[in-house]
Amino acid sequence: MSYQAPRGTQDILPKDIHQWHALEDLIRQFCYVYDYKEIRTPIFEHTNVFKRGNDASDMVNKEMYTFQLENSSTSLTLRPEMTAGVVRSFVEHKLYGEPDLPAKLYYVGPMCRHERPQKGRQRIFHQFGVEVIGAKNPLLDVETIALGWSFVSALGLKDMKVLINTLGDEESRNHYREALKQHFQKDIDSMCGDCRRRYEQNPLRILDCKVDHDLPIMKSAPRMKDYLNAESHTYFEQVLQGLDALGIPYEIDDRLVRGLDYYSHTVFEVVSVNKEMGAQATVFAGGRYDGLVEYFGGPQMSGIGWAMGLERLLIACEGEGIALGEKETLDAYVVNLSQETALYAFNITTMLRSAGYKTDCDYQNRSFKAQFKTVERKGAKVVLIIGETEMENQQVSVKRLRDQHQKVVAVDALIDTMDALFADNETKHHHE
Repeated sequence: MSYQAPRGTQDILPKDIHQWHALEDLIRQFCYVYDYKEIRTPIFEHTNVFKRGNDASDMVNKEMYTFQLENSSTSLTLRPEMTAGVVRSFVEHKLYGEPDLPAKLYYVGPMCRHERPQKGRQRIFHQFGVEVIGAKNPLLDVETIALGWSFVSALGLKDMKVLINTLGDEESRNHYREALKQHFQKDIDSMCGDCRRRYEQNPLRILDCKVDHDLPIMKSAPRMKDYLNAESHTYFEQVLQGLDALGIPYEIDDRLVRGLDYYSHTVFEVVSVNKEMGAQATVFAGGRYDGLVEYFGGPQMSGIGWAMGLERLLIACEGEGIALGEKETLDAYVVNLSQETALYAFNITTMLRSAGYKTDCDYQNRSFKAQFKTVERKGAKVVLIIGETEMENQQVSVKRLRDQHQKVVAVDALIDTMDALFADNETKHHHE
């Protein structure tokens, strides 16, 4: 029997983790300067957190990992997205009562969706996302887009564009839904099963169909912009003015409806035009939502958010030749020359770690030559050599590899010696 990771999942190995650390560090830096606070919610929720009412989205209808607890009526679902869980938490902990709204939140973590695996689409994937809840202002829509745009720009990504649309307020959407139902009424029976289901649940979602998107009836469908009331039109114009003011380039895409049913007003996608991305070109996407806080038992409040797939972001960086983070190296490696001195060498290793130096040592009683191969592979800056003479005299032989500078020092003076060697910026790396 062979044991392998389940289909649609992947291991992130130590040789690749520096890229993830670089992304996560940058995420936290950006959220710090924008004053967004991190939130962590459970990896599974009660199913009705995600499956709300007459939801027409593929995520809810096809892609959720849902399980029933034994001898219980409780149904739980692995989170396929974070917005619903964040809003549930916002209401449960009465964050709507905080004096300084809106609540500006961000998250980083794994999501689970049962869909066909392909490049840039996994069944367990990781997202960085933001949610701003408790205020409705076009400039907040602009701020959230600007945070994401600035983040991908800071990574060095250039083959990007913003696609944006408005779904208007509820009144506008109701008029538009009726127009779509009339438009598709004669042809709906010949369209795909998903479209027939969406016709009853939410006809806006028909526009997102991947099967029938080339049909003439799709291309002649009414446009949302023709059904916007004055308030919705003004709101969208103010969002676009804000993007213009910040110099963020965008294209209005009046077919953009996004994949979830709770959106209203602004919806957007930031996509890569780099050919390495293949079909999964969306890097981050989201929109404004008006009914979610109320659904979970809170007051009527608006929110806006987006989510960014970290796996896709790494593919985009690779496609544009961007290297993230540096492969980790060692400050010091302790070479031990005999079994008799192993405990002494281990104590020296522990002493260096306690002083903040990234240090490792040999645990396999290997030869001097084999240990030095490890020193080279791990990129250690300083090597400490321990033999019986050093142990008897309570000393350590210290060698800086950059210039082969070497001396024997007393154990009591070791940390001061290391500090002096690492005071030089060319040697200093991890130790602060």
